[in-house]
Amino acid sequence: MIKAVFFDMDGTLFSHTSGQIPPSARQALQQLRENGIRIFLSTGRCMAELKQMAADDVEFDGYVTINGQCCLDEHRRLLCGNPFDEEMRRQLADAFALKRFPLVLVEEQRIIINMVSDQVVQAQRSISSPVPDLAEYTGAPIYQATAFLTRQQQPMAEELLSGKFCWTRWSEKVADLIPYEGGKVNGMRVFCDRLGLDQKEVMAFGDAENDIDMLTFAGTGIAMGNALPAVKQIADAVTDDVDHDGIANALRRYHLI
Repeated sequence: MIKAVFFDMDGTLFSHTSGQIPPSARQALQQLRENGIRIFLSTGRCMAELKQMAADDVEFDGYVTINGQCCLDEHRRLLCGNPFDEEMRRQLADAFALKRFPLVLVEEQRIIINMVSDQVVQAQRSISSPVPDLAEYTGAPIYQATAFLTRQQQPMAEELLSGKFCWTRWSEKVADLIPYEGGKVNGMRVFCDRLGLDQKEVMAFGDAENDIDMLTFAGTGIAMGNALPAVKQIADAVTDDVDHDGIANALRRYHLI
């Protein structure tokens, strides 16, 4: 029996074609809650970014943000955080200063970038987000970094970064860097432990590479119709795309709404 559902935001709940959460998905979220099923957001974004989207009015029972590096309760209060260790923080700071490629650093209270290229502008536009502020890094804890590099360009970053971290790609031209022991699953475990939920009682929806661990962990992992092929391959089921009621259709199919 499913007792909790975790949703990715971009390309899953939120459509970048319409610039909103589809009405069918909004209604489905409300019906889940009315049926006693808890709903959680599980996203690569931080709260500062989410507040800029036409989705901030939706309330969840908990938030897995920054690819699992920060978990917040239903009141959006910090439950736990997992920043990079000191060595990796130093390496990221050095790479940020060198400006060999566009690099974003995500702190608890701000998001900054070292340089802006056409690739950055296009990527940010594709996720309905403004370009982060150009600013100097001043030493705050770093929860995530974002490198605007293709897979072929990735060795450029690996030359500078030898610390422990994981690549989690959300576009062929953009990848998030998170602590080695990080990932959305770590955030999911926080809430499963908190509520006494077993994996088989959890469902998850996603569309990108950074959702693979989440869909694999969940007892039932659903890939969106617009998901990457690799995501569809590991999912338990594939629903319709975000613009064709994918969330609502899958929840009906599983008799959750």
